[in-house]
Amino acid sequence: MQLVHQHLISLLFVFSSLHVNQLTEGCSCALSHPQDQFCHSDIVIRAKVVGKKLLGEGPFATMRYTVKQMKMYKGFDKVQHVQHIYTSSSDSLCGVKFDINKYQYLITGRVHNDKVYTGLCNFNQPWERLSLAQKKGFNHRYQLGCSCRIKACYHLPCMVTSKNDCLWTDMLSHFGTSGYQFRHYACIQQKEGYCSWYRGISSRDKTFINTTEP
Repeated sequence: MQLVHQHLISLLFVFSSLHVNQLTEGCSCALSHPQDQFCHSDIVIRAKVVGKKLLGEGPFATMRYTVKQMKMYKGFDKVQHVQHIYTSSSDSLCGVKFDINKYQYLITGRVHNDKVYTGLCNFNQPWERLSLAQKKGFNHRYQLGCSCRIKACYHLPCMVTSKNDCLWTDMLSHFGTSGYQFRHYACIQQKEGYCSWYRGISSRDKTFINTTEP
């Protein structure tokens, strides 16, 4: 019984650590740019979900998804190859649901006791729904800006307070995750030592913009 109790405490710790902000009546996550999701995650992979199994019973049960890993973008020092993804089976505990044998997913998460955990507050999206810039970001570009800070602007006036800041203004005109900076820009540190938004789509469209611009 003591072992089971310790296991439940461990799972609660892992799932709560995945949440940016959780309310008692359900899962609530603060808006987060995909670059921050990459930089703050232990592991980032592209994988197809091929099976699932419910572990345990009740509100603290765990869903274990079996995945076929296509590519690992981050986490080589944590796990050699991901075979299973763990998440809460409960929506109120930010459990995420994946479709079986349907999509390749971009999955981010934490590693705890050699197991990969993820949730609704992590970035988990079908690969085909990502923009080209997001795909490039997860592939190599976001890691170039992990020393930068993306500062969200929810209402004017907004100001940058450091040369490492990029001002994220999507929330002023969009619902954050559908905004232009969210889908098409990365905050990159330049040779001069300051950070600014970068948009690179093709050889004809590679532009830096000032940190205060959208």
